[in-house]
Amino acid sequence: MKPYSQILVIDDDPSNREAISLLLTSIGYQVQSASSGEEALELLQKNSFEVILTDLFLPGISGIDILKKVKEDAPSSCVILITGKASAETAVEAMKSGAFDYLTKPLHLERLKVVIAKALEKTQLLSENLYLRQQLRGKYRFDKIIGNSLAMQQVFSRMEKIVATDSTILILGDSGTGKELVAKAIHFNGNRKDKPFVAINCGAIPAELLESELFGHIKGSFTGAVADKKGKFEQANHGTIFLDEIATMPLHLQIKLLRVLQEHEVEKVGDNKIIKLDVRVISATNAHLEDSVKRGTFREDLYYRLNVIPIKLPALKERREDIALLARHFVTKICQESDRTPATFSNEAMRAMEAYPWPGNVRELENVVERTITLSDGNVIELADLPTDFGQTDADSRESAVACPKVTEQGVDMPQFVASIERDLIQSALALANGVKARAANLLNIKRTTLVEKIKRLRIEA
Repeated sequence: MKPYSQILVIDDDPSNREAISLLLTSIGYQVQSASSGEEALELLQKNSFEVILTDLFLPGISGIDILKKVKEDAPSSCVILITGKASAETAVEAMKSGAFDYLTKPLHLERLKVVIAKALEKTQLLSENLYLRQQLRGKYRFDKIIGNSLAMQQVFSRMEKIVATDSTILILGDSGTGKELVAKAIHFNGNRKDKPFVAINCGAIPAELLESELFGHIKGSFTGAVADKKGKFEQANHGTIFLDEIATMPLHLQIKLLRVLQEHEVEKVGDNKIIKLDVRVISATNAHLEDSVKRGTFREDLYYRLNVIPIKLPALKERREDIALLARHFVTKICQESDRTPATFSNEAMRAMEAYPWPGNVRELENVVERTITLSDGNVIELADLPTDFGQTDADSRESAVACPKVTEQGVDMPQFVASIERDLIQSALALANGVKARAANLLNIKRTTLVEKIKRLRIEA
């Protein structure tokens, strides 16, 4: 119990109102009282109360009216209704309207103290949850995703168009590009922001356990099922479920997932009871699902069900103009967390970082910045402070990037190698040309129509 807990007592009977107020004040609560619903509403406009204790039958504005007003304006506050005319109908109406509890006169004082203590516990929990959700919304604002490049601006544009919808989303991108960060930003900026966000990595859970994790199970449904368990879908009801590494899901579970998406319902393992769901599905993968469909490892009907709105996240090497921006962001963040003077990069160190291929993408960049800051002595990060892989010159980096593979007795996939070089050149040209195809074609010394054809053939986001 917090000594500063604010309680409002509403009763048109002066003796009841005074007795309850004196009792609660003696315990240590801050108490105000009102003799009518109208007076209570005036106090509610001026003050914040954690618990409202009100008579159900008041002249004019009733206790139910006050309850509904409190639930509308201050949903984390708890309302306890009191009446001397108890009936099943009024009790049901009170609870349906959102009352925390329903007490009858004459009041049992010990019972009243217990109910108020429980109400304050719930109020505190609701307030903490609200605070945490506000913190999460701040953490996953769109502007927390760093990037000024054309490729990232295209991602932001698509996110803004879909954030207020319930459309199913498929996020594509290499490992470390920030797929879960984008999924959370969509959720916490959308209509379901106050509901659960539940994430599961389908590739990190053994196939024999994944079904139970996703859909839940009942006690005794298999060895080790010692109690009923809610699955991730049920936990995410009315909110969002994020299915990471969806390409790793076994085929027999893909069939069940397809049914969940089509019918909006789920059955626990070992149970035939249907649970209706309202869940937004966001999935992600670093695999090419179209190729998985052709190989028969991913169901075509499930692919089209998941791929309603695709979001393609570019690899870091495809948006090199964002590297310096991201590096400075991570430096500021890490220095603040470790309470040390902000560091900067020398020009030579930054050039080396911009030339590096970043196979681990943004996640690798953050790790490199953290390691470098931790191990460096000064506040200026030099080239020598970076990992040894960053010691290559720009020329060395470009040369190694286009090094011709040696032809062996096993042969070499020449079309794949040529396509890889074309893709890198086109993406670099588009980045330099800010997405203007005619200018990019000039940089590559080819016709614009040829460039457009290559973009389509190589499936380049442009």
